[in-house]
Amino acid sequence: MSYEKEISRRKSFAIISHPDAGKTTLTEKLLLFGGAIQTAGAVKSNKIKKHATSDFMEIERQRGISVATSVMTFEYKDFLINLLDTPGHKDFAEDTYRTLTAVDSVILVVDSVNGVEDQTRRLMEVCRMRDTPVIVFINKMDRDGKNRFDLLEEIEKELKIDLHPMTLPINSGKDFKGVYNLHDKNLLLFTANTKADEDSVEIKDLNNEILSQKIGESDANTLREDVELVDGVYGELNVEDYLSGKTAPVFFGSAVNNFGVKEMLDTFIRIAPNPQHRETTTRIVEPNEEKFSGFVFKIHANLDPKHRDRIAFLRVCSGKFERGKYYEHVRLDKDIRFNNPYSFLARSKDIIEDAYPGDVIGLFDTGNFKIGDTLTEGEKFYFTGIPSFSPEIFKELVNKDPMKTKQMEKGVAQLTDEGVAQLFTQFGGNKKIIGCVGELQFEVIQYRLLQEYGAAVEFRTLPFYKACWLTSESPKTLEDFLRFKQQNAAEDKDGNPVYLAQSEWFLNTEITNNPDIQFHFTSEIHK
Repeated sequence: MSYEKEISRRKSFAIISHPDAGKTTLTEKLLLFGGAIQTAGAVKSNKIKKHATSDFMEIERQRGISVATSVMTFEYKDFLINLLDTPGHKDFAEDTYRTLTAVDSVILVVDSVNGVEDQTRRLMEVCRMRDTPVIVFINKMDRDGKNRFDLLEEIEKELKIDLHPMTLPINSGKDFKGVYNLHDKNLLLFTANTKADEDSVEIKDLNNEILSQKIGESDANTLREDVELVDGVYGELNVEDYLSGKTAPVFFGSAVNNFGVKEMLDTFIRIAPNPQHRETTTRIVEPNEEKFSGFVFKIHANLDPKHRDRIAFLRVCSGKFERGKYYEHVRLDKDIRFNNPYSFLARSKDIIEDAYPGDVIGLFDTGNFKIGDTLTEGEKFYFTGIPSFSPEIFKELVNKDPMKTKQMEKGVAQLTDEGVAQLFTQFGGNKKIIGCVGELQFEVIQYRLLQEYGAAVEFRTLPFYKACWLTSESPKTLEDFLRFKQQNAAEDKDGNPVYLAQSEWFLNTEITNNPDIQFHFTSEIHK
């Protein structure tokens, strides 16, 4: 198959949502359509011992949440789809942010009962920063939720994006009867606790009697009015507006009943963007260039607890990646080759011979990679736009077993390489400070240090409010400041100086008193 053809059949996207909106369930159903898994595991049910395929770690299985981004590849109607399932929990917002740098479009899941929630807003802001194309799936229509038009209005207002309904629901909750597909002009009928009915009813003319026979006179009349209203207001979907991030197509359904998912997937492969160009420090890289390039957006240690392995997830941006070929690791300035590159289906890995732009592959890592690293065929540049954010909670890491100091240090280094948290070392001392966005991350770190490295640790909360990276034209000014502020000065794991502010007031005072020093709240990863 030609190189151009390979690129044109690839689509890569992430599913994002507030926790519990049904993201993992939707992921499972999409994999089901791709024939990638035979049965979808019930995510929350304790009766069924089969766990959701996309939830990796023990802690996720116990809690029924996704805390690691997992990657799944499946084929559907001759398209090769790379699906990244992101953590819904707000404590893992940074991981999600980085994942969004590696995809070309997004499916946003909204819970019809709760509507727009905090995390939905945050994630949408990230999509807006990059003008990422978004498709909205309004889930849980089989539960009593908000009115369909109120929901649409709320999403438009809260997320500041124009919506374009592609399907319309007939009632909701226990009266939910199905959805009408505005594009294909057919009716999909819903029966609770059964698989989605494959044979949908084609109804080109809504005045047809069949409609009333299928859903009853009053619902038929409501649907006719709805369709007339929607057609009048929205008209045909403008695909260009979707691709530029101005308009989001909307689908209604119930992921747990596998209802309304196929309609969305069919539209997705029809309109979602193919692999896009990427910005680097020197130029824009186009996917159809001959030479290979790609960047690491995530590192995951110990996917297989029996083998202490680390896998770097790499997004291919241009050219063709080939197994066993040498590529330049730009930051280390050395050539590396990969004998066993992987593609993923959740926890099972398949060795691949080659990969094309849009693909996400797993590379065995012996400690060479950090997030944001770039591989090329010799050209020197970095892909931009993969930042580190200032953490919001800081705790001192205390080792409970001095005999296990080595294991603890190795574990902390690996976990912070993964981007689970940030590690700061106090200036002039050796106090290790872990910075996270949320409390749950500390639990994950403590749990994984014990389970994977045998190191028992505890955390002591520190009174810091923000970490600021410092730069200055005058090295001496910076050095004096760090010495003078020893209690609040630290360096990150790459040796960059950081000021840990106790409060907003302290921070503003220092910024005012030190005009020759710049305080930054994010740090571009590959500076």
